[in-house]
Amino acid sequence: MEIKKQVEALRDEIIELRRDFHKHPELGFAEHRTAAKIQDYLEECGLEVSRLAQTGVAGLLRGKEKGKTLLLRADIDALPIEEQTGLPYKSIHEGVMHACGHDGHTAMLLGAAKILSAYKDRLSGNIKFVFQPNEEDAGAYLMVEEGIMDNPPVDAAIGAHLWPELNTGIVDISPGPVMAASHYFYLTVKGKGGHAGSTEQAVDPIMVGSAIIQAVQSMQTRELAALEPVAIVFTRFNAGFNTTIVPDKAELEGSIRFLSGDGRAIKESFERIIEHTCKAHRAGYALNFKVGNEMLANDPEMSELIRRMAVDCLEDEAKVTAGLRSMGGEDFSEFARLVPSAFYFIGSGCREKKTDYSIHHPCYDLDEDALLIGTELHTRVALRYFGL
Repeated sequence: MEIKKQVEALRDEIIELRRDFHKHPELGFAEHRTAAKIQDYLEECGLEVSRLAQTGVAGLLRGKEKGKTLLLRADIDALPIEEQTGLPYKSIHEGVMHACGHDGHTAMLLGAAKILSAYKDRLSGNIKFVFQPNEEDAGAYLMVEEGIMDNPPVDAAIGAHLWPELNTGIVDISPGPVMAASHYFYLTVKGKGGHAGSTEQAVDPIMVGSAIIQAVQSMQTRELAALEPVAIVFTRFNAGFNTTIVPDKAELEGSIRFLSGDGRAIKESFERIIEHTCKAHRAGYALNFKVGNEMLANDPEMSELIRRMAVDCLEDEAKVTAGLRSMGGEDFSEFARLVPSAFYFIGSGCREKKTDYSIHHPCYDLDEDALLIGTELHTRVALRYFGL
């Protein structure tokens, strides 16, 4: 009960932090105000603060005795979306909003940092509080490249996501794969320009691109195992600039997402279909891939630790579920591939409070009662990890 009371004492502060971040959203690698506020808060908590990955912040809590190091991570960037919530603390920046809960993630971890800093003299080990920039377009890799897993070396990592599809008061944690790998593709179909009235003299890349999209859908249903989820989604198709001209190229983009394997065979089949479709239509192509994030899989022991602490936090085993898997990407996987890690979901959906809109929706909001659950669970997991 002591931890629950400590979190409750910070209720107003945590909510105010979240609302401030929500009102002042910043896109990836432009989170300058956000990072400055985080740094000030961590320094007030007595942590050793460092800056890395352009706008990332890390706070190190060194225990009185030597021991393992646990990393707790929150993401801090917003999205290029025009907010439509009408909240009194809605975004003041046109076309930018926190529509994915990162404002809440940041506030929860700051609250946990404040509480855990009081346990410094009882701690045998270290806690790194990591505030990562640019999660929406992959920023964790840069933190890893710049040494976040070193000095002192990290032994385990924890992350979380507020989730509107789960009701407030529910926590979901599962071992194994929980969020998909997301590999982005950039395809240029190379045709031959011409007059719209003489298409026989042209090679229409719009027609070829459309044929590729259709052919790829058959790949998903006829070549890939139904029990191994894969999503291939075209999200951009750009070609032409005039009503009488057949363009000479079309540009298509999208993502390939999967929850098992390394995706190599999927991408090979994807390119094979593109190659042969283009050849059948006398067109050429150029195809490039970019890894947004790799698959996120939870370590069984770390997952069990979170499950036990979630039961203690919620005081009801039935409120701790293990059924959520998402085809969405999450670059916490950059930490999870290096050390035993677990990523859990905190229910933040409440129809009466209008917080059940999906993430990335312009009306997205979160139930602020969920912030206290996340703060408490972060705190409990950290303390139990160190045997307290």
